[in-house]
Amino acid sequence: MAGFRAREFLLTVAVTATGRICLLRDQLLRRVPWNGRRETAGAGTSRHTIPSGKKLIDAVLVRPEPIEARASVLICHGIGETVEHWHAVQQLLAANGVASLVFDYSGYGRSRGLFSAERAEQDAVAAFHFLEQLTAPLPVAVLGLSLGTGIAVRLVAKVPLHRLVLCAGFTSLREASGRVGVPRGLRFAVPDIWEAEAALRNCGVPVLIVHGEKDRLFPVRMARELAGFCGPIHELIIHPDVSHNEPFQRPRFSYWGSVVRFLLPDEPPVPSP
Repeated sequence: MAGFRAREFLLTVAVTATGRICLLRDQLLRRVPWNGRRETAGAGTSRHTIPSGKKLIDAVLVRPEPIEARASVLICHGIGETVEHWHAVQQLLAANGVASLVFDYSGYGRSRGLFSAERAEQDAVAAFHFLEQLTAPLPVAVLGLSLGTGIAVRLVAKVPLHRLVLCAGFTSLREASGRVGVPRGLRFAVPDIWEAEAALRNCGVPVLIVHGEKDRLFPVRMARELAGFCGPIHELIIHPDVSHNEPFQRPRFSYWGSVVRFLLPDEPPVPSP
């Protein structure tokens, strides 16, 4: 138990430090503004505070306007992002009939508390049920990118999600740690969590896996392994000219269009060959 708590503490420190360094970098490069206001304004946009246990988490909802939403999706973002990074993606989704909610994990942005794997999963469950109420009777899908794919696959057993989308994903936290420089001999210090295989083998909903061929953090091999874990109703799409962070930094319909088509109810999922 003491060893697990120590690993959890190290994960909290690592994720918090990395997230804040990445946010400072993006603010200095003007990818997001210092106050975040410009990035979370516009038609159909509203900001919300969601109770998650004893904490409050920050979230941004974007609905299609003036058209009716035809699909609803919860977005679990990556390690170096906050809700401000995702507003352009949300606007693109809304323009194509998809309502979306992106939230900040505890310890991120305006969300209170400290990040932990368990806490992040609880935050995601709370955000899912919040979105479910706001967009009823639409079923709610879940989308994760990078770190968020680990959290997204955990939701399969926790909420009645409609479909699952994994963008720039990884197979397990320990495998992912190796990609960021943790030597194999030290990976025992990484919590043995966010193992995608068990969750995806028991996943009863359609799954879409989207990956960039130029992803230098998580190789295409991981995307193919994720697809191999899935049941018969899944799709794997590899985009040849997309890097790891490009989907939210420079959102293009050539990438997000495949997600839109997968989420819309009149677009049946494609069985794997």
